[in-house]
Amino acid sequence: MVVNYIGVDTNRFSQLMGLFFSKDNRLAQRAAWVMSHWVDKQPSLALPYLEKLVRYLYKSNDDAIKRNSLRILQFVDIPEPLWGETLEKCFEYLESNNEAIAIRVFSMTVAYNISQHVPEIKPELKALIEELIIFGSAGLKSRGNKILKKLEKET
Repeated sequence: MVVNYIGVDTNRFSQLMGLFFSKDNRLAQRAAWVMSHWVDKQPSLALPYLEKLVRYLYKSNDDAIKRNSLRILQFVDIPEPLWGETLEKCFEYLESNNEAIAIRVFSMTVAYNISQHVPEIKPELKALIEELIIFGSAGLKSRGNKILKKLEKET
């Protein structure tokens, strides 16, 4: 209902983003869910918030915030100035066994999407995914194998 209420109203989306970036963790978590589902319908309206969203990954330790932020980043074309910071965080999440599976899976996709612009990272991403799928969960193996197939076609 909230996603439909926001519709394509940029003022309402701006208010939602204010809730997402608030210091109230519970409110931010709920806004993160709405935001990620809303961006499925209107990814372009998230573009003005991408820089703040990527930087927020460095501040938040909350799984819901990380998961929904990365879910959004999968569906948008991340601007070049944010590639480095985004990749750094994605690789950090991928290498951590303490991160939730969804966070690692979304990180894999975001890193792959950036690799389309920065092909030099493909060998490192490929090696990391190959390592992850050896003992990874079903979710990691499934996404990892799909991305590995794409990487093998490209290299």
